Amino acid sequence: MLDDLAAVIARHNDGLWAESAVPHLTLVTIDEPIGPTDLLYEPMICFIADGAKRTVTGDRSLVAGSGEMMLSSLRVPVTAVFERTPYRAAVLRFDGRVLADLLLELEDAGPAAPAGSGGQIIAPMTPELVDAVTRWVRLLDTPGDIRPLAARIESEILYRLLGSPLGPALRRLALTGSGAARVSAAAGWICAHYSEPLTVESIAAVAHMSAATLHRHFKTATGMSPLRFQKHLRLQEARRLLVAGDTTAAMVAERVGYASATQFNREYRRHYGLPPAQDAARLRGRLASAAPG
Repeated sequence: MLDDLAAVIARHNDGLWAESAVPHLTLVTIDEPIGPTDLLYEPMICFIADGAKRTVTGDRSLVAGSGEMMLSSLRVPVTAVFERTPYRAAVLRFDGRVLADLLLELEDAGPAAPAGSGGQIIAPMTPELVDAVTRWVRLLDTPGDIRPLAARIESEILYRLLGSPLGPALRRLALTGSGAARVSAAAGWICAHYSEPLTVESIAAVAHMSAATLHRHFKTATGMSPLRFQKHLRLQEARRLLVAGDTTAAMVAERVGYASATQFNREYRRHYGLPPAQDAARLRGRLASAAPG
């Protein structure tokens, strides 16, 4: 069954990451090993049909491989290391409204995850879930079926997820006032304001938590404090700007919110192992050598 899912993913994606014509579906195909990759995860569930990926978030490192699925319940900057290729995955971009509507329809009051549950959880896929995900991706073979069937199959996938080890965490996330939902809101707010001066107190106000409670829940969910989370976002965006544009480290530092270029250079080197200009040159060289010629 996993072979069928991997084949249909590869058939409809010849790049790395690609959004599809099916709502909420992204396909990932990686044929050759690539270096550690900075990503900003959105709330999502990743169904891995082939290969293996290590996700590093703050002080936490998780590996998910073929036949497993990973829930990421909030926006979070990560480093992805593809430890086994070829890698094939179908990603369900999480829509909380769809899940909430399904829970209301089912009158579902199942167990919620414990308060200490993290923001990323890995579990095995059941055969029934693999079958549903395969049918969902296979809609790309018959585009005329996408509009009438995609939402129905997505609901089936969520229904089966509620009966899986991810179910308690999904229920908790769907509860608007829960700690998980508040941390998710705080993470989203930091992502939108990462270049601004922030304090734990201002972030806690967004989450309607005390500073101490937010810090505890945020660290549990992401493996880092709110301000370290902000720093990771700044450094990821700085790296992207340096690789993509004709600019200087000082200009990028100011753009992502650093008041001191010296501090930016120091934190960038500590995070990525090289000064900004050298790291950007190395990455551009790596991208050039990987490009088809």
